[in-house]
Amino acid sequence: MLSSADTPSGPAGTVLTVSFELDGLKFTALNGGPDYKFNEAVSFVVRCETQEEIDYYWSKLTEGGSESACGWLKDKFGLSWQIVAAQILELIRHPKAMEAMMKMTKFDIAALERAAKS
Repeated sequence: MLSSADTPSGPAGTVLTVSFELDGLKFTALNGGPDYKFNEAVSFVVRCETQEEIDYYWSKLTEGGSESACGWLKDKFGLSWQIVAAQILELIRHPKAMEAMMKMTKFDIAALERAAKS
């Protein structure tokens, strides 16, 4: 659903809000105008059960975007995403796994599991 207004986002016809649904969750995005840019204060988290899921989302979302540390990336629009292993909180309870994670960009579940066991 779209709504439009003259202010604050711009002239008549400029989109002010967009409502959408992702995986059953409802979202509303607000166009605050050119003074407000995406930053890491807002990000989407994708919890992945397998390495294949991590690899899939990582490749799709970094296309035209950029990689960051510890499972974070920015897509081609500048929106931040966290592509994480579903079991990450359990794994990083182990100091060696936390150390391994801090050196990663895209998560490697097998490497994190090996580090947690060492």
